[in-house]
Amino acid sequence: MNNSVKPSKIKVSDFESRRSKISKIIRTRRSIYADEFVKQNIPDELLNEILINATYAPTHKMTEPWRFIVFKDSYLEKLGAFLAEYYKEFYYQKFSAETAVEKYNLLKEYPLNSACVIGVVMVRNHKIDLPEWEEIAAVSSAVQNIALTCTANNIGSYWSTSAGAIDYLKQFDLAENEKSLGLIYVGYYPEDMEPSRKKRTPVSNKVTYFK
Repeated sequence: MNNSVKPSKIKVSDFESRRSKISKIIRTRRSIYADEFVKQNIPDELLNEILINATYAPTHKMTEPWRFIVFKDSYLEKLGAFLAEYYKEFYYQKFSAETAVEKYNLLKEYPLNSACVIGVVMVRNHKIDLPEWEEIAAVSSAVQNIALTCTANNIGSYWSTSAGAIDYLKQFDLAENEKSLGLIYVGYYPEDMEPSRKKRTPVSNKVTYFK
C-alpha cells in the first residue's frame, strides 16, 4: 500500500490572488466610530458568521475564554443613556455648562446608528490554570477576527475599552470567573468615507532576524 502524499499543487496566480485578498483585508481594517455609522441592520446570517469567526481565534489548551452579548434595538438607547449619565459629572467638572450639555447629548445618541453592539466577556477556566494574559490575548484575537470579518463585508467596527463600556457590561450578571473587556460597536459606514491616512512603522524597524 502506497501511503505517499503528493504535495499540494497551488498555482502561483491562485497564491497571489489569495495573498492579495487577505493582505487587503488586514491592511484596510480600521477603527470606525459609532457616530460615523449610517443606520442599517446587519442580516442575522452575517452577524452569526462574524461571531462564529470570532470563536476560531487561537486559544491555549482550547479554553475558548470568551463569551459575547449582543445588544440591539432598544438596548442601544439604554446604552447611550447609561454612558451619558456615567460621564455627566466629569463633563460638568471639565467643561462649561453649555459644552457639557452638548457632550451629554452627543454621547446619549452615540450608539444609535450601530447595527449592534457586542459585549466582550473573558471567561476564566478554573480547571485549567493559565496566566490571565494568555486568556486576554485569546479574547483579543477573537475580537480581531470580528474586526477582519467586518472589514471583509464592508462593515465598520470599534472596540471600546473605556471605563463606561467596561462598567455597562458588568450589569449583565457576569459570573465570578468572568470579566468585562468592553464593547464592540458594529455598523455600516458611508460609501464615500475617506480611507485612513495613518502610517505604519516599516516592518524592517520592528523585526530582527538571526541566521
